[in-house]
Amino acid sequence: MPLIPIDWLSAHVETPDGLTADQLAADLVKVGLEEEEIHRGDITGPLVVGRVLTVSKEEQKNGKTINYCRVDVGQHNDAPGQGKEPSDLPSRGIICGAHNFAEGDYVVVSLPGAVLPGGFAIASRKTYGHISDGMICSSLELGLGSDHDGIIVLARGADADAIAELPAVGEDIMPYLGLGRETLEINVTPDRGYCFSMRGVAREYSHSTGASFTDPGLPENLPAGLPEPSGETTVVIDDRAPINDRVGCDRFVTRIVRNIDPTAASPKWMRDRLTEAGMRPISLAVDVTNYVMLDLGQPLHAYDLDKMSLPIVVRRAQEGEKLTTLDDVERTLDPEDLLITDSDGERILGLAGVMGGESTEISETTENVLIEAAHFDQTSVARTSRRHKLPSEASKRFERGVDTQLAPVAAQRVVDLLVEYGGGTASGMVTDVDNTVPFPTIAFDPAEVTRLTGLTPSTEDVIDILGQIGCDVSGSFPLEVAPPSWRPDLVGPAHLVEEIARLIGYDEIETLLPPAPAGRGLTDAQRRRRDMMRTLVEMGWTEVLSYPFVSSGAHDAQGIPEDDDRRTALRLKNPLQDDVPLMRTSILDSLLQTAALNVARQNQGTAVVEAGLVTIPDGIVPALSLPVATKPTDDQLAALNAAIPRQPHHVAGVAAPRVLAPRAGLDAVVWDWRDAIEAVRSIARILGLPVTVHATDRAPFHPGRCARIEANGVTIGFAGELAPTVCTAFELPSRSIAFEVDTDAMGTARGHDPISVAPVSTHPAAKEDIALVVADDVTSAEVEAIIWEAGGELLEDVTLFDVYTGSQLEPGTKSLAYALQFRGDHTLTAEETAAIRTAIVDRAGDAVGAALRA
Repeated sequence: MPLIPIDWLSAHVETPDGLTADQLAADLVKVGLEEEEIHRGDITGPLVVGRVLTVSKEEQKNGKTINYCRVDVGQHNDAPGQGKEPSDLPSRGIICGAHNFAEGDYVVVSLPGAVLPGGFAIASRKTYGHISDGMICSSLELGLGSDHDGIIVLARGADADAIAELPAVGEDIMPYLGLGRETLEINVTPDRGYCFSMRGVAREYSHSTGASFTDPGLPENLPAGLPEPSGETTVVIDDRAPINDRVGCDRFVTRIVRNIDPTAASPKWMRDRLTEAGMRPISLAVDVTNYVMLDLGQPLHAYDLDKMSLPIVVRRAQEGEKLTTLDDVERTLDPEDLLITDSDGERILGLAGVMGGESTEISETTENVLIEAAHFDQTSVARTSRRHKLPSEASKRFERGVDTQLAPVAAQRVVDLLVEYGGGTASGMVTDVDNTVPFPTIAFDPAEVTRLTGLTPSTEDVIDILGQIGCDVSGSFPLEVAPPSWRPDLVGPAHLVEEIARLIGYDEIETLLPPAPAGRGLTDAQRRRRDMMRTLVEMGWTEVLSYPFVSSGAHDAQGIPEDDDRRTALRLKNPLQDDVPLMRTSILDSLLQTAALNVARQNQGTAVVEAGLVTIPDGIVPALSLPVATKPTDDQLAALNAAIPRQPHHVAGVAAPRVLAPRAGLDAVVWDWRDAIEAVRSIARILGLPVTVHATDRAPFHPGRCARIEANGVTIGFAGELAPTVCTAFELPSRSIAFEVDTDAMGTARGHDPISVAPVSTHPAAKEDIALVVADDVTSAEVEAIIWEAGGELLEDVTLFDVYTGSQLEPGTKSLAYALQFRGDHTLTAEETAAIRTAIVDRAGDAVGAALRA
């Protein structure tokens, strides 16, 4: 995000003396520019101007020659005959290994107590047989550059003019070097691209404080105005495949500066500002284009004119074309990439709005420069930048929107700086291909401000504020508002309301709780889901939330067969983690790992339950991306819907067998497979949904302790004990239990009929016990379903209280004993209950061959 040096900002807007980064951040946040960070400098302590008095070269045993120097540091000197290593001169003794200075030269000295970048603390220390009472600094040590071959020589002893520009010996040198200054880094939202410049931030500071602002992006504020285009055809825009019918380049300005001194250095003030703004100074031509871009917000590019063959042609790439960009990477181009080319379009010079190519790069011998200042389509630049993973300072600005009228002004600023500091000559060849059109006007009713924000500015205030942000306002009702050329984000009345509220002040908007409109409340599905989870929590389960991303290893650990539909999972193209690229097809895919984590953290009584969506990709058909600029057709929407996987809502739980540790006088509470089934029964009961339980075999459950739960003949879920291999794979206690149900299927089976509440009977219950002998392969659930069916409306409860197998029965059979409870609208007689009991025995005999145990 952009860094804002305060002295640079002050060049465009009036700021108070002593403005701090903290105060600047407080002023800018009022208009929506939030503080990202305040950079307060990496250097503290005394860093002063020193003058080298004497240099004594001393050769060491290792063959290295070091310099023992006496350096005058003004008020920081040791008096003659005093100090850590006394001398006849008022000075300090310092050891230095560099050799690019001489007696009389002015240097940068860090004294004991200073801290340099990287936390490097300066202290007096003995080295090479002397006490070094400070350090003579290089550019690298101060974070000013990468040069470590020698120390910084501020001025030679004989250079009176350079000495005159320096602070006095012993005075603080940090302001002169541009060090120690506070710099504010701000966070710019995507719709405020104009704030990626000092011009834009200065304008916002003016809005916040009322300070006087001079717009450096207007032609009338240039020293000599803008020259007229000369008429030569140096640029051809030939975009034959525009994206969304928007030509990739609607303005292209070129200027030429000849006979620049290739050895000319960028002025110190420019290098300092670039460094403070986070850019590394390179050379005059490159520094000037970067400086103007940061100042005005217009990306620019400088070409070595002698390496080019005009005219420039702006076109789309062709399949298979390649370009080596300035970062020395060869890139294979896409037909959507917009290119800058020359030689009648044959040679590629760069990716438009993103990065130039190395073939026309500015070098140490460049004398003639062509300057490009263009306006490229936001979408085109954004796609190219992302396709090639090549974010640049230019692309950041173009994809957020650049002022369409800024290019000629920015190019002129570059020309003026190259002429002034490089000794060049501005060519009369001026090209400005301008196909830009003004932004559409917006019909605006000032009453929208009150409707959307509650603020009540007058119409005159609204017009004044819109004028402050650069809009042209005409008409009376509604107002006709023409957005300024640097605000492509202003496209509707709501955007204008936002700007008005921003400048009045968000803190002026009264906090009011809007009235809640009457509505239907929760839907049936929402209410049922809440009821189910509340029921499970009341039973002792703990609700959790896990990520829906899993690996195929989760299926392996559960022992799911290779041909099982649950292994057909949707693979994410760009997963958050490469090792979990699949969307879960079962909540247990992720919940088992959550349970294992709780067990590993020694969470006593782990019993976790989760409600969420699973992704079932069977039957989906890939669909093409929908167009952005046009409304999709019904067929396109249907194709998109066909590509969306089914995502039913499930509830699942996993519990360790011991859910409550023993207490004094109380045994431990242990759950088994029956509790998993009861969890499903309970949430079905709260919905008023009758279910039946059937033995089955399904991973990850124990082959003999797994139940399939049905409602109205439809499978709604499974419950039981986890298989031993699964417990081992997930490091869960043996005999852990689990369940999972499809709540959408439960809702479908339940329907939307209201739950009927049975009246409370005041008559006593009648009880009967019955023991039925059945074959070993007949389940209790099957017999219980028969009892309920035969018992009719008078049957109130059925409880299995005994299962017997032994010598008193025929081999291959077992006895199931049930306690039956009946109740009616009157006191039931023994004859009535006996008749029902007989009907139950007869029906069980017909259905499963059951016989009444003698």
